[in-house]
Amino acid sequence: MKEQIIQLIATVADLDQETVANLLEIPPKADMGDYAFPCFQLAKTLRKAPPMIAAEIAEKITDVEILDHVEVKGAYVNFFLKKEMFVKSMIEQEDVDNFGSSTIGEGKTICIDYSSPNVAKNFHVGHLRTTIIGNSLYKIYSKLGYKVERINHLGDWGTQFGKLIVAYKSWGSKEAVEKDGVAELMRLYVKFHEEAEKDDSLNDQAREWFNQMEQGNQEALEIWQWFVDISLKEYKGTYELLNMEFDHYLGESFYRDKTADVVKRLQDAGLLKESQGAQIVDLEEYDMAPCLITKKDGSSIYATRDLAAIFYRKERWNFEKCLYVTGQEQKLHFAQVFKVVELLGNDWAKDSLVHIPYGLVSLEGAKLSTRSGNIIYAEDILLEAIDKVTGIIAEKNPDLADQDEVAKIVGVGAIIFHDLYNQRIKDVSFKWDKVLNFDGETGPYVQYTYCRCASILRTVSYDENADIDYSLLLDEEAIALIREINRFPEVVLDAAERYEPSVVARFAMDVAQSFSRFYNACRVNVEDEKLRNARAKLVALTKKTLKDALDLLGIQCPEQM
Repeated sequence: MKEQIIQLIATVADLDQETVANLLEIPPKADMGDYAFPCFQLAKTLRKAPPMIAAEIAEKITDVEILDHVEVKGAYVNFFLKKEMFVKSMIEQEDVDNFGSSTIGEGKTICIDYSSPNVAKNFHVGHLRTTIIGNSLYKIYSKLGYKVERINHLGDWGTQFGKLIVAYKSWGSKEAVEKDGVAELMRLYVKFHEEAEKDDSLNDQAREWFNQMEQGNQEALEIWQWFVDISLKEYKGTYELLNMEFDHYLGESFYRDKTADVVKRLQDAGLLKESQGAQIVDLEEYDMAPCLITKKDGSSIYATRDLAAIFYRKERWNFEKCLYVTGQEQKLHFAQVFKVVELLGNDWAKDSLVHIPYGLVSLEGAKLSTRSGNIIYAEDILLEAIDKVTGIIAEKNPDLADQDEVAKIVGVGAIIFHDLYNQRIKDVSFKWDKVLNFDGETGPYVQYTYCRCASILRTVSYDENADIDYSLLLDEEAIALIREINRFPEVVLDAAERYEPSVVARFAMDVAQSFSRFYNACRVNVEDEKLRNARAKLVALTKKTLKDALDLLGIQCPEQM
């Protein structure tokens, strides 16, 4: 029906369908119609006032089978669909697997760089944000038809590994590292900084060891690779809990033999300057600090490796966009790197390279900081959520089948939903009573609504293949629920355009709350078979929509809770 309206407007207004599709909206209130077409953007080309354009479009629309009527409100043309036809078009979506999907990304590739923990450091709860947001964006863009490359750009190269090698050789042992893994590597790293404050020569030793790594020293690289393997094993345990995967683990070290080409490109372009022995690109003209390319000892820095990564990804995947999901404190870094790519004559950098920042994370109001020692492992917070849900199940539904699996799905889902429910740029504070509340605006509430739908469909006797009398679904609550579900395709597009998974999370909540109102007002298990079949069909559509929406967030749905 939406496509028919797009074609109708395009015809009467002499516009191309793509323009109309981009402008057509779903109004926020039912009394404003099912679709609305704003005419503001047409004023400049048509040289008329927007309300006049709206009136002229409405006047040209006569009897249309799907329309009840058309209204002009200021600069908007509001379209009111015939309710029964609208209900029919939506209920039939229950039998369509790809509702909400699109082919807009067909033939295009998007690279998403996310999670990317620093090797030999623990994967703390702060890393959850980039991992959760990045995974959701992967799912959203995939639904729109894009080929998405999920890249884990591990922080596995740099002077910090020279420090760690010095610390390991000075105060560590193979047995302790094998036994305690990343925790022991972190202890050694902290120990190095404590000792370096007393003996600055340790920093010189660290720089030398990293330089040896860059030169291909076998001993240095063997120790480094061991640290990487130990760290990655622990990180993958967290990803498994989150039910997430990556297509590529291409850390900074992957680009160490590609940084020389970056330096040559910059030299050939006349962009490199010497500053206190180091090589930089001066960005003062663009109100930015200089971008450091090589240190005074000639070794690369993360900006060099990020530049090498961009060129590698562009050459290998010819991406439409390359997205970087990192904290907002890295805003300047990426602005510098992207500007350098652009200055090398790559105009595509302006639109294709995107930094997607997010706010800080705290637990019960306490900011998480490695330096202060207030470190909370991501795995610990996920396991604690699972443990708390296990206790709730034992208390409220002790006979539930597959309790461990349900506790995992609900516990992990609660953490993910809590993170994604608010705009990503906002800070997130984990408070258990809020995160795991089954009645508030939480993941467990949406999952519980899904389970309620599943329970109804298991217990109510209805014919899945019966012809539906759509006139039986014109109750106010039924129409409101169907209108909410109808927003799904626009929600997915909006989330992609704004890099904002919270749009999907809030949609899922709106559907769940709208279903609750429908369920309370319109009993499904009624004697009238036709009414029972019709309402059960709407329950099935709701169940499917909730599952699809939660999947875009990286959240699974248990059939029972």
